[in-house]
Amino acid sequence: MITGVIIKKIAKHEDGRGWLAEFYRQDEMKYQPVMAYASITKPGVARGPHEHKFQADGFVFIGPGNFELHLWDRRKNSRTDGEHMEIQAGENNPILVIVPPGVVHGYKCVGDKDGLCINMPDKLYKGEGKKEEVDEIRWENQENGKYKIE
Repeated sequence: MITGVIIKKIAKHEDGRGWLAEFYRQDEMKYQPVMAYASITKPGVARGPHEHKFQADGFVFIGPGNFELHLWDRRKNSRTDGEHMEIQAGENNPILVIVPPGVVHGYKCVGDKDGLCINMPDKLYKGEGKKEEVDEIRWENQENGKYKIE
């Protein structure tokens, strides 16, 4: 487990209408999202890896679809610096994952159906009014980089 990464199992409550799942409560964690967005990823496609200097990401993988989530700790002051972890997430393992700044992260949709990911970061994309630089270090385009999702 990488220091500072939070993984919360999500319970789906199903009935004849479908299902309902509560994935965030302010009284359960001190994480404070400031925006939210959803993305669909096609099977076999990876997003990332990248990292943020200041932003934490709150990913919700609940289905449809399944993902391999990869995390690499790059924080020099962390006791888990240099460690890599892989998490299966999504329809088969619904979870919320909080990824702190300095942890490289990316995910790949696995299986044969599109995958839904909801992200609730704790910083605004490009800042207030979208007037700031993007807080992102992109690793996916580096040919010989050590952060790869196969």
